[in-house]
Amino acid sequence: MRMANSAFLQITFLLILFSNFFHTHSQQFSRRLSKNELGLKHEKLSHLHFYFHDIVGGRQPTAVRVAEAAVTNSSATGFGLVVMIDDPLTLGPNLSSKIVGRAQGIYGSADLTNLGLLMVLNFAFTEGKFNGSTLSVLGRNAVFSAVRELPIVGGSGVFRFAKGYAEARTHELNMKTGDAIVEYNVYVFHY
Repeated sequence: MRMANSAFLQITFLLILFSNFFHTHSQQFSRRLSKNELGLKHEKLSHLHFYFHDIVGGRQPTAVRVAEAAVTNSSATGFGLVVMIDDPLTLGPNLSSKIVGRAQGIYGSADLTNLGLLMVLNFAFTEGKFNGSTLSVLGRNAVFSAVRELPIVGGSGVFRFAKGYAEARTHELNMKTGDAIVEYNVYVFHY
């Protein structure tokens, strides 16, 4: 009986030892991959052109103020103001033009002396080969500059591993309502 118990304990010990050995090696924190393992082929450069409609007034705004610092009322730049957006992206400058996606995220006034917005958003596309894919933007938008350049920091779907930039040009700005139409040319590397 002692022999059987001893053999049982030895086998149990070996099983625990081997299971710990395989368990710790199967859960790595990181490892190198080749592009082929992920199905990545050749990097492409795509150009996308669309219009961004930021509607802050009216019955159905697409940009809504969600936070405002106490100093905002005395700041000429609206410093501290934060706006949540779900703005339509269209083929042409008219809102009635075909919708190709949505700009979803936030922007906030982040400059005390000039109107400069921190933009954190996704271009979520709904048309063509980019349907269901997104591009992520994180950068500064100096609103009154003729051309603004915003970094593309990533993406999903067709745009996995994306990098590039977006050029923004104000097409129309209604100073009374605050509504804006912005033309975007996006240049993005992706696989």
